[in-house]
Amino acid sequence: MDRLSSTPVLPGRSGDVTQLGMVWEQVKAPVIVPLLRLAVFLCLAMSVMLFVEKVYMATVILAVKLLRKRPETRYKWEPMEDDMERGTAAYPMVLVQIPMFNEKEVYQLSIGAACGLSWPSDRLIIQVLDDSTDPAIKEMVQIECRRWASKGVNIRYEIRDNRVGYKAGALKIGMKHGYVKDCDYVAIFDADFQPDPDFLCRTIPFLIHNPQIGLVQGRWRFVNADECLMTRMQEMSLDYHFAIEQEVGSSTYAFFGFNGTAGVWRIAAINEAGGWKDRTTVEDMDLAVRASLKGWKFIFLNDLGVKSELPSTFKAFRHQQHRWSCGPANLFRKMVVEISKNKKVSLWTKVYVIYSFFFIRKIVGHIVTFIFYCLVIPATVFVPEVEIPMWGLVYLPSVITILNSVGTPRSLHLLVFWVLFENVMSLHRTKATLSGLLDLGRVNEWVVTEKLGDIMKTKMPNKAAKKPRVRIGERLHKMELFTGAYLFFCACYDLKYGKNHYFLYLFLQSITFFIVGFDYVGTYIPQS
Repeated sequence: MDRLSSTPVLPGRSGDVTQLGMVWEQVKAPVIVPLLRLAVFLCLAMSVMLFVEKVYMATVILAVKLLRKRPETRYKWEPMEDDMERGTAAYPMVLVQIPMFNEKEVYQLSIGAACGLSWPSDRLIIQVLDDSTDPAIKEMVQIECRRWASKGVNIRYEIRDNRVGYKAGALKIGMKHGYVKDCDYVAIFDADFQPDPDFLCRTIPFLIHNPQIGLVQGRWRFVNADECLMTRMQEMSLDYHFAIEQEVGSSTYAFFGFNGTAGVWRIAAINEAGGWKDRTTVEDMDLAVRASLKGWKFIFLNDLGVKSELPSTFKAFRHQQHRWSCGPANLFRKMVVEISKNKKVSLWTKVYVIYSFFFIRKIVGHIVTFIFYCLVIPATVFVPEVEIPMWGLVYLPSVITILNSVGTPRSLHLLVFWVLFENVMSLHRTKATLSGLLDLGRVNEWVVTEKLGDIMKTKMPNKAAKKPRVRIGERLHKMELFTGAYLFFCACYDLKYGKNHYFLYLFLQSITFFIVGFDYVGTYIPQS
């Protein structure tokens, strides 16, 4: 009898447990073992694909650094200079769009930063696209726009009667206004983004001197990265995305996904690609893929940072990750055939977009993390016949983790916490990815990421005066708690009967799931 049937039992229950053990024995060999071995094989195959992708990107980055292939050396770039004869007419007309929705805490930041851009005032139009549903917030935003207009800034406050298409819908309607026809380029900033005054002076020259360039993307910098441990974890993931993934795409195939903000588009590229579409929750990536299929090239400027805010509450972060995982998978489902049949881009570019950009990074990366490390490895403690090779269990994950950490050297000491937290978030990302691939459930749900701005500074003094009431169960996350319980049970069983010492990892991972499940992660906002 195996280890399950040899477990000590209470008197009166031995018959049931013995029968259960016999059923387990009869099912395990013909069903469980083959299925688990197949799962291990598939997970190892995906791990190898992910490993190769990470090594490939690291190699490209190393080559870019050694050869000093900066965008200024690969493309023509000349600083903007005043023309004595033409005056400000030497500068192209630029539209700056700021879409927002009930952004009470941060609307002044983005509007103020946009109005402070170093560009001739008669060649710049600031367009605030306010989809707010709160009349008080709409009034505050409108007053802010009037304040800047009184200072001579050409700022337009635009609203609409509905939120059809969400952000994509707002941007699309914004482009239809008559004054936009005079603009050549459009810069887009979300409500919490604060570009430096020289943002346009550093990006527009690439578009002026290189007619094949359709997009210039800046990098996000985070003003609240040190707010809590969760924001530090996000910083690590996003720094890798920008410093490695975006840089690789820009340096090799001149393609990467538009980040939805902190970028400047050539309006002609947007129009040729078919404009903004709201068929997925990643309208920015959708536009970028369609524009690339038309032959447009993209540039990423890693040294052009734009200040922004990370979601510091777990609820906001979870909604954001659902949108960022579900949207790309759903877009892949809708565009894979169109990409493969495209005649304007090279075969290698299509392979890169379909395999590397979409399949490995947006699908495999999420699924293998949760299935392998949170389901399959724990399950093998009950089936000793299924063995996982050390290279797939330790070596590949270790190399992948180390390569992931290069984007944020200051957080190397948090690497273990980052791995455990990313495994927890892989639960939501896997669920969202499968929803996107199958076009199910909340596939087109759009929840605006909550920004706090200085809310904590204003609410913290009141915290001691009035303790917030929290109902039992209000802050419980059942999926995390269930997964944590499964991992904890597997850890206990492995500690008692196992020989591979998986319990060392399983206990740590289960505790992390419990911490998130009880909502002891991120910032808690006291209710007034």
